[in-house]
Amino acid sequence: MLENRDYTLLIDNSASMGKPSQQGEKSRWLALQESTFALARKCEEFDLDGITVYLFSHRFQRFDHVTSAKVAQIFAENTPGDTTNLVGVLQDAINNYFQRKAAGKSKSNGETILIITDGIPDDRQSVCEIIINATHKMEHEKELGISIIQVGADPQATKFLKALDDQLQSIGAKFDICDTVTLEDLEEMSLTDVLINAIND
Repeated sequence: MLENRDYTLLIDNSASMGKPSQQGEKSRWLALQESTFALARKCEEFDLDGITVYLFSHRFQRFDHVTSAKVAQIFAENTPGDTTNLVGVLQDAINNYFQRKAAGKSKSNGETILIITDGIPDDRQSVCEIIINATHKMEHEKELGISIIQVGADPQATKFLKALDDQLQSIGAKFDICDTVTLEDLEEMSLTDVLINAIND
């Protein structure tokens, strides 16, 4: 199930990611690097032609066919700033998947999108709509999985991300394709479990 699948990482690079993860500790951006690198390495085992990585704040950058070593370089060359525009980057990642599928270039087992973020997106309503619309283009429920990994403990962000996990089918989604975990959960779970949960929810 994890093999013959594409993996896309969306990494929040907004200003709040530069804040300390806990009082007096290193920034969330630095704290995140180790987990993201490990996650990229695990995805790389299953996605042999390299993963797709996006950095997003107000705008986004896309990097195709990325190795885990390149992920380290992306972190080293970028610093957090600006707002959390999840809408644009998520729409691009989903469009990219369906375009590749239509062109016969997607993997037979579909795609997993992993979103690493610490805050509430600028436009919550549009994020919900993008995911709901994506589910109606899917042929089966395991084709596309979205796993959202929350960095930090913003209760409003937790509430919103939990709603994406639990409530989208009640407002029109064809399938439940979102799974939400915290960075703390990530320390207690195997990375394989995180990827399986993204598909199975």
